[in-house]
Amino acid sequence: MSIKRHHVGKRLSAMVVHEATGTIYLAGQVADDPKADLATQTRQVLAAIDRLLAEAGSDKAKLLSATIFLPDMADFAAMNAVWEAWVPQGHTPARATVQAKLADPDLKVEIQAIAAR
Repeated sequence: MSIKRHHVGKRLSAMVVHEATGTIYLAGQVADDPKADLATQTRQVLAAIDRLLAEAGSDKAKLLSATIFLPDMADFAAMNAVWEAWVPQGHTPARATVQAKLADPDLKVEIQAIAAR
């Protein structure tokens, strides 16, 4: 069994690929600019997901699952507007959105995803 870890840090790897199954696990992705508004933060998170999936030889059409964390469910509709413009029609993953306190109080969204290669 071959497991490849990418962008390995002290606490987590940004991405782990199980080579035998071609399954890609992404750590929760957050915005580059925590001071940005929700729409901008969501676009930044989705861009990070795009970059990581491309690095692993995949793309958003191969997403299997996504878990979205929002500190404030009042942002659900605004986040969905950005999500729906990004995710390919007919290729939506299984998804859950939960309210959760994030590590940095300025962060407005975090997304964790699993994809196929």
